[in-house]
Amino acid sequence: MELTGLLAAVLILLCTCYFIFSTWKTMYKKKGLPPGPTPLPLIGNLLNIKIGSLVSSFIKLHEQYGPVYTLYFGSDPVIVICGYEAVKKALIDQNDDFGARGNLPTLQFTKDYGITFSNGERWKIIRSFSVKTLRDFGFGKRSMEWKIQEEARCVIKDFRKLQGHPINPSKSFMQAFSNILCSIMFGDRYDYTDKRFTKLLYIVEEIVQLTSSPWGQAHSMLPSLMNCIPGPHHKTVRMAKELDEFVAEIVNSCQQTFDPSNLRHFVDCFLMKMEKEKDDPNTAFTMKNLLFTIHNLFLAATETLSSTLRHALLILLKYPEVQAKLHEEIDRVIGRERIPNMDDKPNMPYTQAVIQEVQRFSDIGPFNVPHMVTKDTEFRGYHIPKGTDVYFLLCTVHRDPTQFATPYKFNPNHFLDDNGKFKKNDANMPFSAGKRMCPGESMARMELFIFLTTILQNFTLSCNMEISDADVAPKLTGFLNTPIQYKLSFIPR
Repeated sequence: MELTGLLAAVLILLCTCYFIFSTWKTMYKKKGLPPGPTPLPLIGNLLNIKIGSLVSSFIKLHEQYGPVYTLYFGSDPVIVICGYEAVKKALIDQNDDFGARGNLPTLQFTKDYGITFSNGERWKIIRSFSVKTLRDFGFGKRSMEWKIQEEARCVIKDFRKLQGHPINPSKSFMQAFSNILCSIMFGDRYDYTDKRFTKLLYIVEEIVQLTSSPWGQAHSMLPSLMNCIPGPHHKTVRMAKELDEFVAEIVNSCQQTFDPSNLRHFVDCFLMKMEKEKDDPNTAFTMKNLLFTIHNLFLAATETLSSTLRHALLILLKYPEVQAKLHEEIDRVIGRERIPNMDDKPNMPYTQAVIQEVQRFSDIGPFNVPHMVTKDTEFRGYHIPKGTDVYFLLCTVHRDPTQFATPYKFNPNHFLDDNGKFKKNDANMPFSAGKRMCPGESMARMELFIFLTTILQNFTLSCNMEISDADVAPKLTGFLNTPIQYKLSFIPR
């Protein structure tokens, strides 16, 4: 009996060793990949990554291996592309090869549906429809100005009530940007005290934070293992279901009042397409695609904008001379009697430069969302097999010394010419580039311009705490860079 047990143990050990050896050997069958650190069986390059400092770890490997290198997430190779020239080559010059969406396990509950994680013909149809419909309802157009201005007025009104009392503006910005999207998607805005609206913001914030957390980072690197380990990373699935239920409730309400002769908002337009193609078994216009498209847009368009604006205000607290120059330009071009509009923007080069520099310097999305090559691809002398995930390290583009004179310092002059005129720089990619770039870019730029200028038109920013260089520098930890928690006073001008 003891001998049988011993033989069984030996057999299990031999099988385990064989499995580990086979896994390790399989990883090295893929020839022609870019260089990178040697992976270990089963865990890949986990020991080369500091969980909780994901971006910083990737940057160090970039310094060691160059602009294109390979990491292993478990037994799967992941290609990392860094620096302006390499990223431009892939995302723009070879955009067909690198145009598919890769895997992000923490958010894979929307895989193959919606606008963010779908691929192939379904993605083309949904993206084309979404972009056109959003534009029809004013997305990024002048007709959208009044809705943005309305939310900006609400925020200004609330800040005035504080009478200079310090506040963390995060909640106010999340409410405002979410309401702008709600007005397009559902045809109405919410009162900031509405319980359902408050719950929506909480869910969105939780999902984003969990994705960027150390648990979320570990889940992205070793999904098979982390799926078996209890932890907060599993909470994203539950939170996603709550978001789906919230959206489904609103969509159901829209269905009850749907009138094909009077399309009021994005949901109505999608419902119309669903009705027209209801007999097509291959249609992309399904309820699941509608829910996940709304889901994707909320995740992409709320926390990112809020974080960018909070970064901007933190930077202006650190550099009061920049705030003073903005005040001067706003007073000269707009004055204080009317709310800013997009006609003002071409006449405000310094304001444009500051906003662009905030986006470059703060690096809200240092990784971009993972891509995947659509076919066997040759890139810079390397062979990348079809289906391989690709990470574009956009923060290395924004800190490329060949493109920016002082890449690690906040410097609006990066976007001003010798005559003080605004100049564009293609190396600034806060919305990514190529086929998968953010469809809401024009809208986001409009929101940031109107909100920042309206706030500074009405207030001087002040803070009791000493703001250091480390405070304003992006933390480069996970998939989203959020600023430090801080409070500031909005002093009426």
